[in-house]
Amino acid sequence: MLNAMMWLCKSGAMWEDLPERYGPWKTVYSRFCLWRDNGVLAAIFEALSMDADYENLNMDSTSIKVHQHASAGKRGRIVKSE
Repeated sequence: MLNAMMWLCKSGAMWEDLPERYGPWKTVYSRFCLWRDNGVLAAIFEALSMDADYENLNMDSTSIKVHQHASAGKRGRIVKSE
């Protein structure tokens, strides 16, 4: 379940686009909501962050993906401000 949730975060995909190898998306979504509401996810990430290795941490624009529906409009369209 945690791998499925992490895959969704990494890919930026919608719940319905979850690969079949992780199981039904509705099951993963239900477990995500349960863990979120019960504080299990917060406890998992808190425990993982206690022993984090920040030596090789690197984030730049090449590691951030934007969902396909996040575009602002048609390509090539120039908006002029007055």
